[in-house]
Amino acid sequence: MKRVGVLVHPTRPVADALKALRSWTEERGFELVQIPHGEQPSVAPPGEVSSCDLIAALGGDGTVLKALHASAPTKTPVLGVACGSLGALTTTQEGALSIGLDRFAAGAWGAQQLPALGIRAAEGDIRWAINDFVVVRRGGTQLSIDVYASDELYVRMAGDGMVVATALGSSAYSMAAGGPLLTFDTGAFVCTPLEMHGGCAPPLVVPHDRELTLQVHPGHGGFRVESDGFEFVTEAERFGVVCEQAFATLVDTGDSRTGFPWLRRRGLIADSPRVLARRDAVVAAQSADPDNSL
Repeated sequence: MKRVGVLVHPTRPVADALKALRSWTEERGFELVQIPHGEQPSVAPPGEVSSCDLIAALGGDGTVLKALHASAPTKTPVLGVACGSLGALTTTQEGALSIGLDRFAAGAWGAQQLPALGIRAAEGDIRWAINDFVVVRRGGTQLSIDVYASDELYVRMAGDGMVVATALGSSAYSMAAGGPLLTFDTGAFVCTPLEMHGGCAPPLVVPHDRELTLQVHPGHGGFRVESDGFEFVTEAERFGVVCEQAFATLVDTGDSRTGFPWLRRRGLIADSPRVLARRDAVVAAQSADPDNSL
């Protein structure tokens, strides 16, 4: 290793993590540079992703997403550092940053290859979404969308819109809209209708090697298009969506390939109250009588 890049959240307190990162790099004679990508305070001399061995993203999932998009062309690994939050993409908490960096330097880490959706509009431009791609109505009029998978018509729907998500993004907007939860290592993506008005179109799981096509028929209010939560302006009404299996590299020091531990910590998956009450009763009984065989 020679150089570490850093990308920081624009407003979240990252001083402690930044101090730890500076100390770690200085002690080892590594150069610390800042990757210019979006709004952020200046914390180090500017540098290029291509010259870095590692990108440390200090903040939360949004900051890690920015770092992953910036590092995707070179597949430079990204170490996500949670500063006051707990996210799906953060590898370590700020208090354990030095330990995480030591493990990376020692090679005691895994390269989690994250997929991304490639969205091609009529203009020919390609945009990438690591979490999800959303087409949603503006105003009060419904949006009609024709959905094709591998050029075969799936459904013509009317409603609020459509969210197309990677396996990683399936636990966000898509799940909130009633879509299925895909384990992080699932080789597929999911298309979930938003408040469909009549008809029947269950969320559709699409193999990663198939193309999805959305033909939009906007109402009077029009519609907007978002990629990873950011709106982008386009005149297109037809979108082709493909999945690239290894778009960016995330540093992984754990052994979970499902994402369940993170989902449970966040409360996105929760046990039945009846089961929890039974467990608490057993624990209480054992505490009162250690010799109890319950």
